[in-house]
Amino acid sequence: MKLYVIKLNTLHKFAFIGIFALIICIGLFFSGEKVVAVFEQKQDLPIYSVKCDRKKASITFDCAWGADDIPEIVNTLKEYNVRASFFFVGTWAEQYPDMVKLISDNGHDIANHSYAHLRMGAIDSGRIRTEIIKCDEVLKSITGKKPELFRAPYGDYNNNVVRIARELNEYTIQWDVDSLDWKPGITPEQIMNRVLNKVNNGSIILFHNDTPHTAKILPSIISALQNKGFELVPVSELIMRENYEINFEGRQIKKK
Repeated sequence: MKLYVIKLNTLHKFAFIGIFALIICIGLFFSGEKVVAVFEQKQDLPIYSVKCDRKKASITFDCAWGADDIPEIVNTLKEYNVRASFFFVGTWAEQYPDMVKLISDNGHDIANHSYAHLRMGAIDSGRIRTEIIKCDEVLKSITGKKPELFRAPYGDYNNNVVRIARELNEYTIQWDVDSLDWKPGITPEQIMNRVLNKVNNGSIILFHNDTPHTAKILPSIISALQNKGFELVPVSELIMRENYEINFEGRQIKKK
């Protein structure tokens, strides 16, 4: 039989290694919880659409470039008794204040699309806040109304963007129907088909002004939607103001 003699200092080494390993395990356990918490952080989503039983939808326009077609768009909306939501870039509003006033005077939503049309998800919180506030100030100076709706340029947002807009008492609005009317080479028929085939109850439709086709085909699109039974209302009248949540699709729904 062999006898194994373990010196005291060897035991001390094993004890030290064991304690060190235990400390590492505990550290990894708690740091792992933090990592999991980060990955499980809930995304703060804008409103892409609204769950409603009635056939209602909203037409929206992003205004960031020219303004020659604005009178035609406003006249069409008036002819069909439709109110829409216009999201203005602040610098655009400064350049075309008469057009902003015309839209406001016809009862449409006056909404914020940032001051300088930056990618909001790529800038810091201070700049996000400045972009929204500065655009608000421009629009209020023209119309006397403080916007309550905000849309991030390019649809580019993160949690900070949505949170800051909410802190400024504005709902962040996206869309679930993209007309792609800005896209080079797209035809009027393609735009119409995209819109008419995708609109559902509670849809928010994205258009732009200063495109080759939008103002011209708007009467046909509105007429077709109304013939399908849709009531076209501004976003301010489509969204819920209380007792709601936004699901993983960005759909605003009533809390149960």
